[in-house]
Amino acid sequence: MLLRVADLCSHSIRSQGRHVVCRSLPSLAAQSSRRICTHTIHTFRSGTSSASLPSRTTRLNESRRHLQTQRYQSFTPPSPESLGKAAPPKQYRRSIKWGRRLLYVSATTGLFYLIDTQFYASSITRSLRTFGLGLVVALDYKLNFRPEPWFGGTIGDLHRRNAEKLFNLLHQNGGLYLKIGQAIAMQSAVLPPEFQKMFARMFDDAPQNSWSDVERVIREDFGGRSPEEVFGVSFSNEPGFGVMEKKARASASVAQVHWARLADGREVAIKVQKREIASQVGWDLWAFKVVMKIYTTWFNLPFYSLVPYINERLMLETDFVNEANNSEKMAELVAGEPRLRGRVYIPTVYRDLSSRRIMTTEWIEGVRLWDKEALTAPWLGGYGTGSPGAKGTPLSVPNGPVRKNDGTGFLKPERNEWKGRSGKGGLGLSLKEVMTTMIDLFSAQMFLWGVVHCDPHPGNIFIRRQPNGQPELVLIDHGLYVSMTSKFRRQYCQFWKAIMTFDNETLSEITSSWGIKAPDLFASATLMRPYDGGEGHRGTKDMITGELKGKTAAERHFEVQERMREKMREALSDELEVNFPRELIFIGRNMRIVQGNNQFLGSPVNRIKMTGNWASRSLVDDTGLGFSERLVNAWKHFIFRFVLLSSDIVFYASKIRQTFGFGGGMEDDIEKQMRFMAKDLGIELQHSVFEG
Repeated sequence: MLLRVADLCSHSIRSQGRHVVCRSLPSLAAQSSRRICTHTIHTFRSGTSSASLPSRTTRLNESRRHLQTQRYQSFTPPSPESLGKAAPPKQYRRSIKWGRRLLYVSATTGLFYLIDTQFYASSITRSLRTFGLGLVVALDYKLNFRPEPWFGGTIGDLHRRNAEKLFNLLHQNGGLYLKIGQAIAMQSAVLPPEFQKMFARMFDDAPQNSWSDVERVIREDFGGRSPEEVFGVSFSNEPGFGVMEKKARASASVAQVHWARLADGREVAIKVQKREIASQVGWDLWAFKVVMKIYTTWFNLPFYSLVPYINERLMLETDFVNEANNSEKMAELVAGEPRLRGRVYIPTVYRDLSSRRIMTTEWIEGVRLWDKEALTAPWLGGYGTGSPGAKGTPLSVPNGPVRKNDGTGFLKPERNEWKGRSGKGGLGLSLKEVMTTMIDLFSAQMFLWGVVHCDPHPGNIFIRRQPNGQPELVLIDHGLYVSMTSKFRRQYCQFWKAIMTFDNETLSEITSSWGIKAPDLFASATLMRPYDGGEGHRGTKDMITGELKGKTAAERHFEVQERMREKMREALSDELEVNFPRELIFIGRNMRIVQGNNQFLGSPVNRIKMTGNWASRSLVDDTGLGFSERLVNAWKHFIFRFVLLSSDIVFYASKIRQTFGFGGGMEDDIEKQMRFMAKDLGIELQHSVFEG
């Protein structure tokens, strides 16, 4: 019994030793002894044999000695052999590998972003954004342009989502992308209605850059000189110096305009190119070129051959030396044409204050073409007087105290005396005379001179009242021009005469030489009205629509658009790449904007008759032709004027309906005709052709 207790004690000690108990070994031994003694006494009382007692006592003593030996034995660590083979440490090599890759990618991306933003004005990022969107849109059309799109919805949904993506890209990238957006907006009449609605909101407007950026451009272009040194101005009201506004008066996609008064009293408009444009233009045009190349190949449409010419024109638009040259050339041509002299004014360019990215011209006080109410409201400026600065007269010096030049607000004096005390006065001009001057100017550019301003939107046209009460048209922003060869200019004159007289043989001959196989379709696009070639002529409309009976609405919608695409591909022959006059791209833009201006003003003139008359008369006035040729053209022009009388019948009929509230004028009637024609061609004109 004592042995069992000792064993239990020994086991308890070993077990508790492993669990690190706080009770000491002596205390445990004492308790065991007491339990043993108590058990011995109990044994004697119960009559247990004493013969076995020495043996058990001996065992107990041995156990106690063993416990004491364990108590004082020093700790000996196990040998390595007893522990077995050591397990290798966990390396996490895969996690470290991908972590290192993530670190490298993050560092490379950060470095790339830093270089792109600091040295390339985010041009690389903009190009990658363009390529990504271009790929997404192309795949979307490849997969879903079918009667039943693979990913649900309709073809209209396909157009809508991609128009939204493209619109957002153009606004996000800004710069020249807005110029490209304007070009799309002007062509939106031949796009699906979803694109028309989206690009009707396209405009050339952008936030202005900070003054620090403006100052940096001036210093870079003028050898480190400050704006104060270049323009002789002061921003602290120093006597003998001019003043300049740090806040821009207007800001567009490429440049912004600041007003200044020089030390000699001249008021000037300082056009400053936005600093990032110089870094972005090359990348933007390259991205446009690559995307168009891919789309031309993917969708099998021969448009890429036109891209280099478009890029060249847009590149020149960022060169203000080129703009100054165009401006002075146009001023010279206007001054030499008696029919326009005194009716059109081109602002003077100050070359000594201009550079490649800075252009300084005289400041123009006038009414923008879009302010129809101010153009027609009664003149309250006094008899025999005109608008401030009309006919190039110096602007009046304002009376009263000069505004403090703190460099934050506007300093230019407001010259609104001609509006009267009520402020409701206007120029008191006839819209017919205003529009006549405009058509005469741009027709002379196309048919007589062969030098065409291709951005005549209302923001680039000011109207002033001359002292004799006649309008004076002021044309600004001469960056986007095209020049026509003498041969092409004469062809274009003959082309206009042919479509006015239904001379289909001449029309077909000229368009074929340009690489165009559908003369009636091209004539409709030029006139901005349906051209059927005269009675009995089978137009492109019939070729496209064909027989669509028995098909569902979705199938008809798809089939008509697909046929239109095929006919466009056929109309643009293989000779297009070689023979097509690239100038027609921008000349067509000019004519569409001029038609939009006429429509906006209520169609006060017969635009088609006036344009055709200039085309015919220019062949008579062409000094590059021989006397006999000009004599023949003079006789043909005399006959042609009688032919044009028929268009007057249409014009005045529309004016009568407009007067009695049954129509909006001749241009509105033409647009309705275009809607019907376009609908048959698979195109829906959901808004005015000229919005945007």
